[in-house]
Amino acid sequence: MPLAEGAEVPKVVFKARVRDASIPGDNPFTWKDVTTEDIFSGKRVVVFSLPGAFTPTCSSTHLPGYQGDYEAIKACGVDEIYCLSVNDAFVMRQWGLHQGLEEEKEDASNKLNPGNFKKVKLLPDGACLFTRGMGMSCVWEKERGFGERSWRYSMCVADGKIEKIFVEGGGVTQDSGPDPFEVSDSKTMLKYLQEKK
Repeated sequence: MPLAEGAEVPKVVFKARVRDASIPGDNPFTWKDVTTEDIFSGKRVVVFSLPGAFTPTCSSTHLPGYQGDYEAIKACGVDEIYCLSVNDAFVMRQWGLHQGLEEEKEDASNKLNPGNFKKVKLLPDGACLFTRGMGMSCVWEKERGFGERSWRYSMCVADGKIEKIFVEGGGVTQDSGPDPFEVSDSKTMLKYLQEKK
């Protein structure tokens, strides 16, 4: 069952890849552990989660929507916006580049940088630990040949506690035929945040 408003988000370690100027060659990246506390502690953050990098709705609408509304959402008192998927750091980086996101190559003020992105940051939940902890783990084995992935949702998190959550279809459906996309979009989140101002 998905976590409810007022609950604390799961405490996990995200395995990220960041730029390291000391590494020569075409792949100057190293592994970095980024904790839940690094992402959420003392901050108001929006997270939207989706079934997979490079998949159609995620690529055509979900991520571009939040990227386009990035400044408007931040203007509502949000410190950062993260896109989470059960994909590894390599896949998430390539998806971001393919989507035309501008890479942050120098500023390390966000723990996922340098080497992630300037606006929406892509958060790799490759081992599905955060997604399982959120109660959002699902499979689309018969429908799409997917193994364990995240159900589509969005949430606003204040200092590690879920302030507001929008779950597609009202809850997780295993091996769902449709992939609902009605309430986790950027406009729904922006409307909520503007009404809370």
